[in-house]
Amino acid sequence: MSGTESGAPKLHILVIHGPNLNTLGKREPGIYGRMTLAQINERIVSYAAERHCEITIFQSNHEGALIDFLQEEAADSAGIVINPGGLTHTSVTLRDAIAGTGKPAIEVHLSNIYARESFRHTSLLAPVCRGQVSGLGWRGYLYALDALITKGADSVL
Repeated sequence: MSGTESGAPKLHILVIHGPNLNTLGKREPGIYGRMTLAQINERIVSYAAERHCEITIFQSNHEGALIDFLQEEAADSAGIVINPGGLTHTSVTLRDAIAGTGKPAIEVHLSNIYARESFRHTSLLAPVCRGQVSGLGWRGYLYALDALITKGADSVL
């Protein structure tokens, strides 16, 4: 961890993007918007820096890579912001990996998964996350970060 101007340690948060999020800006812009993942990541990093928070961002289309990343990086973090994409509704192993970190996690979805197809209404990850932001577009990442930063990732949100 790095120090801030006051010498206090920076909060380190993991931001994880799941399958197909690398195609943002091109994929179904009516649902997911026109902003690219690179543009979203720039906003996340800028927002976090203004709040003296360190961010590590990772994206993969592969469930195992997401799990490997969590297992390798979570110990050195204070919390997790994750948009698991379609794995939200199917991945028991990603759910178990999040639970296994012992870190507070906030689940993020660009679209409102509850206003879409019925199979999207169930999140296997929600029970092991402190909260969920759904349907607020790219700003949902900032709201999730804010929840971890302002409340303190180690406190009860």
